[in-house]
Amino acid sequence: MAVKRTRMLAGAMVALTLALVLWLATRPPPLTIQGEVSSDRVDISPRAAGRVVGLAADVGDTVEKGAVIATLESPQLEASLLAARAALAVAQADLARISSTRPETIAARRAELSAADADVRLYAETYDRQSKLIKSGFSPQARLDEATRNLEAATRKRETANAALKLATEGASPEEKALVAAQVKQAEAALHQREVDVAELTVHAPISGQITTRVAGVGENFSAGAPIFSLIDLNDVWFTFNLREDLLGGLKVGDRFTVTIPAFKGREVPVQVSLINVQGQYATWRATRATGDFDLRTFEVRAKPVEPIQGLRPGMSAIAAWAARDR
Repeated sequence: MAVKRTRMLAGAMVALTLALVLWLATRPPPLTIQGEVSSDRVDISPRAAGRVVGLAADVGDTVEKGAVIATLESPQLEASLLAARAALAVAQADLARISSTRPETIAARRAELSAADADVRLYAETYDRQSKLIKSGFSPQARLDEATRNLEAATRKRETANAALKLATEGASPEEKALVAAQVKQAEAALHQREVDVAELTVHAPISGQITTRVAGVGENFSAGAPIFSLIDLNDVWFTFNLREDLLGGLKVGDRFTVTIPAFKGREVPVQVSLINVQGQYATWRATRATGDFDLRTFEVRAKPVEPIQGLRPGMSAIAAWAARDR
């Protein structure tokens, strides 16, 4: 009886062992996803075309925001800057000309008005004298008509002299002054544009980071918008994973999980999801039904380290046990 019981127990153990081996053999392997470290990359290019005359940075250099990294020259822009300055000087001189009159001109106009006043007084006296003489019959009508014409001509001459003095004193009309003032503003705007263009020949780093690519060489001509350097921001890095939509499992922004970084000897780093965005391509085709199969979309999942990590660089791999993620 004891032998029979021992055999039965041994058989049960063997059957249990075989079942365990079969379960382990048929169990799907744990899901592991791989991503990489990413960061913002900035392609730095001049806004104005020119020839490179100086490079202050090279691949691998770390630069601060605002630092000069390249200098270009453009004789055409320098010439246009001089032309814009000259155009502004002309416009300002024209505005000064119509806004004021030389003192000598004003004095001459005052003298002309004084002479015209004297003529009016003289012809007025002559007219009065002829009027009295014609009433007494001692002067013909022709003399009175002549005195009348002379008085009227002297009066018109005084009006003209008075208008000339006013024009010399006040300058041009308000409309003319407004027009020339607008031309000055236009010349100032053109000069400012040329100054900005010339200033753009000195290229500054838009952010702090590390130079990863240098396209420019001293003496080369670059058009506006052509990249000279590429710069990455090492102060803002994240992990990027591309997942099929059936693997998201309700993942949302703010969730946390742990990744392993091979470059840091398998160091585990807690990360937090910052972005879930659909990609333009599809994941590997996967049958979901025997009939009516369809494709599954791929989503980009970004996760940032919870704490800053020194030495983390774009391109490094990151691995996560997705089935065992903690979120």
